[in-house]
Amino acid sequence: MFNIDEKLKKLPDKPGVYIMKDKSGEIIYVGKAISLKKRVRQYFGSTKNNPPKVNAMIKHIHEFEYIIVDNEVEALILEANLIKKHRPKYNILLRDDKQYPYIKITTNEKYPRVLKTRNIIKDGAKYFGPYPSVYAVNDTIDIIRNLYPIRTCNRDLEKNMGKTRPCLNYYIGKCLGPCQGNVDENKYMEMIDEIIMFLSGKEDKLIEIIEEKMIEAAENMDYENAAKYRDQINSLNIILEKQKIVSSNLIDQDIIGMARGIDEVCIQVFFIRSGKIIGREHFIISDTFNEEKREILSSFIKQFYLGTAYVPKEIFIEEEIEDMDTIVKWLSEKRGSKVNIRVPKRGEKSQLMDMVKTNAMDMLKQYGDKFLRIQRQNEKALKEIQYALGLAKIPNRIEAYDISNIAGVSPVGSMVVFEQGEPKKSDYRRFKIKTVNTPDDYKSMEEILKRRFKRALAQSKGFAIFPDLIMIDGGKGQVNVALNVLEELNINIPVCGLVKDDFHKTRGIIYNNEEINLEEDSLGYRLIYNIQEEAHRFAINFHRSLRSKKMFKSELDDVKGIGEKRKKALLKHFGSIDNIKKASIEELSQVESMNKKVAKDLFKHFRGNEGE
Repeated sequence: MFNIDEKLKKLPDKPGVYIMKDKSGEIIYVGKAISLKKRVRQYFGSTKNNPPKVNAMIKHIHEFEYIIVDNEVEALILEANLIKKHRPKYNILLRDDKQYPYIKITTNEKYPRVLKTRNIIKDGAKYFGPYPSVYAVNDTIDIIRNLYPIRTCNRDLEKNMGKTRPCLNYYIGKCLGPCQGNVDENKYMEMIDEIIMFLSGKEDKLIEIIEEKMIEAAENMDYENAAKYRDQINSLNIILEKQKIVSSNLIDQDIIGMARGIDEVCIQVFFIRSGKIIGREHFIISDTFNEEKREILSSFIKQFYLGTAYVPKEIFIEEEIEDMDTIVKWLSEKRGSKVNIRVPKRGEKSQLMDMVKTNAMDMLKQYGDKFLRIQRQNEKALKEIQYALGLAKIPNRIEAYDISNIAGVSPVGSMVVFEQGEPKKSDYRRFKIKTVNTPDDYKSMEEILKRRFKRALAQSKGFAIFPDLIMIDGGKGQVNVALNVLEELNINIPVCGLVKDDFHKTRGIIYNNEEINLEEDSLGYRLIYNIQEEAHRFAINFHRSLRSKKMFKSELDDVKGIGEKRKKALLKHFGSIDNIKKASIEELSQVESMNKKVAKDLFKHFRGNEGE
């Protein structure tokens, strides 16, 4: 039995993270401390001056754990990671964990490309962003590709220069075709330099350069190129008109403003790159009635920048926050250079902060009530499910599983995740069934559940979080298969089945070998109906994609020694599979990349020992 008094005596006077749990073992709060000994003991002393939310949490603490780290920065990072992973009830939670898109220029390869990416890695390429939406990235990349005929393919030009036919972009003038080996690399890199200039916010300088080229082309009576440069300048001027310049300082900055409602706040972030607003994003955070602004901002910054790949040079906030120095150290380490967090008092930045806060209040008016209404509906729906099944706690994380196959062909499994009643698509998983060759849904379900929860026990990335409730598409048989798997792995999670009527509509829940029916107009019923439909949709779409790939599978795919390159060469040379089947070993050997041995294997595959 856990003895809190004994555990308190053993607390070290070292930095670390403490984890509070309730009597069911659920993590309800995660905090960090310079001294675990001093900080954790405060919770079990006088509660007179504590905020109501802290006192409510203390009543539910049944046990606690702690992790010692080397310094406060490590404690901050670990705290943020654990909050993101476990989403404790009494922490301030940022429910949006988007990974923002960036534009990447592959300056680490010959004849660089311009790509969209969500991950920044140290590979020698140049990255620009983050952009608040994928549409902004796509629009920017489209503009670049319309202005500059750069390559978009992923061919290895070092190995295949001049060995392959150019793609359609070459023939329609969208790419110079460096794959052909006749493009001046210096001229190509001039285009890349101009693109970098454009993405760095130096459009005015870029326009000057293009104007000089236009004048020179016109003087040389090269009117075709002069017209091309004129069109480029016009396109760039249109872009400049759309962008709002808000700062004479060309440093990358994020401006973070906040507006309060009754029990929720809206935090607005404006992304400023090279003095221009490239976009904005808003976040609604609930259960903040008793929280101080500085605590909310501190929690937001830790969770927000934990999930972003890029940290700007400057971050502007409304007021000083908790752990300011530690957060600055952490963000500076993450960026790789000094980061400043500032509170503007007057001038340009103060006016900009007022604009961000005004936008936050506008967003709160637009979305705050809607967000809270949905949240409360979801809470009620989950409580209805908890009551109907007699669960010990609200099933905040539900995982639903479904199997899809047609006569046993390409059987697949799906796992969809709902947290707080909303789909969490980043946690969805697909499984190709590997051990079942016949239409056996029971064995298929057994396989995917074993794979999923063995990975959970191993704390594999993407599988480490356990659900509060498992829903299986099916009846008693399917539920018992799931329970047997969990028992074998010594995991205790409630499992229910979702059964349908003759019209393929959700009828009820199978739990403890009994069917439980909810009223069709109840929130709980609507939620389980949505979960079952989502699991089925996700499985069906995966199954269709696999079947589609199989339909277009070539007979050559089953021949040993025939890879993608040889397959393309054979089809290009002979024109069809039928012609390949008719060819002799000598004819097959003459195809590019083929040799005598592979030609013999291919001949034998189609015609056996006919030629021997």
